Amino acid sequence: RRTGTYAELCDYKRLFQCFDIIHYALGGFEPLDLPETTRHLDIGLAQWRYTDKVVGSSLLGSSRALDGLHMACIVHGIDFDDLPTQPVIIGNINTNSPRLLDGPMAQGLIQFAKAGQPVTVTPFTLAGAMAPVTIIGALTQQNAEALAGIVLTQLVRPGTPVVYGGFTSNVDMRSGSPAFGTPEQTQASHITGQLCRRYGIPFRSSNTNASTSVDAQSAYESEMSLWGAVMGHANLVVHGGGWLEGGLVASFEKLIIDVEMMQMMAKFLEPLTVDDESLALEAMREVPAAGHYFGTAHTMARYETAFYTPLISDWQNFEAWQEAGSQDVAQRANALWKQMLRDYQEP
Repeated sequence: RRTGTYAELCDYKRLFQCFDIIHYALGGFEPLDLPETTRHLDIGLAQWRYTDKVVGSSLLGSSRALDGLHMACIVHGIDFDDLPTQPVIIGNINTNSPRLLDGPMAQGLIQFAKAGQPVTVTPFTLAGAMAPVTIIGALTQQNAEALAGIVLTQLVRPGTPVVYGGFTSNVDMRSGSPAFGTPEQTQASHITGQLCRRYGIPFRSSNTNASTSVDAQSAYESEMSLWGAVMGHANLVVHGGGWLEGGLVASFEKLIIDVEMMQMMAKFLEPLTVDDESLALEAMREVPAAGHYFGTAHTMARYETAFYTPLISDWQNFEAWQEAGSQDVAQRANALWKQMLRDYQEP
């Protein structure tokens, strides 16, 4: 574990570009080798230079929000006054739970709303700490805070695009540490999605965990939070790749594992076609009892695309795995992200 550099952040953005399942270029970590006062400019530049994904801006105060807006105008070749007709950048604000929208966040929200750019309003409601200990109580507070921020965008400029951010989780009541990827967070995401559909507002969720390493805990907690996003019909999943230790750490290996999980979720969500070909009755007639389908015409025509092909899952038997080097998933992810960087092409 160490501080991140700008060169490493640029590599992180390059990896974003390598995967179609990632649509959003903001995120990763703070490059602490750059001055804090101008770091947001370099972060924005990396998003535009190394990806063709949706770009996000810091909204921590008016000046940073305006910097993001002006950079967007330069990149897209549009006048600042024309921004309300062309949403080209998105911002996220967090309420200072409980029940406070502080000055810098409010200023950033107002600048983006004036420019007609989409704003995600996300309360940071941890049940037992900054919100009531019951999930329903925490969600009630989250809802009030989110709607307050959303209403403010509409007071500034009616029709400003908004996203309702749901980030309710809980703390470890033994230590006070934030917990993520919990059953309670999954419940909260599911319920928040229902609220958003009732209001007709897009829903932002997250892929989170509290593990300190790329281990089984990081995977099963991320999977739990992703299920909350899927069951809640999330329109935007932030912190989708690389999160560890509640967002205090970004991991290149975890980014690859998260891409694998998100691609699997996307495959799961694809609707199944039911027709004569998919019912495969002819193939069933062709194969005798106790036979196999490997060589049927039906299988041969479809075997390359029939199933999800994993990036790093290893489906070999023990002997084959051992002969190949006995690598665990983190080692395979490490090799893959390094290969992806070697193969990277600028958009």
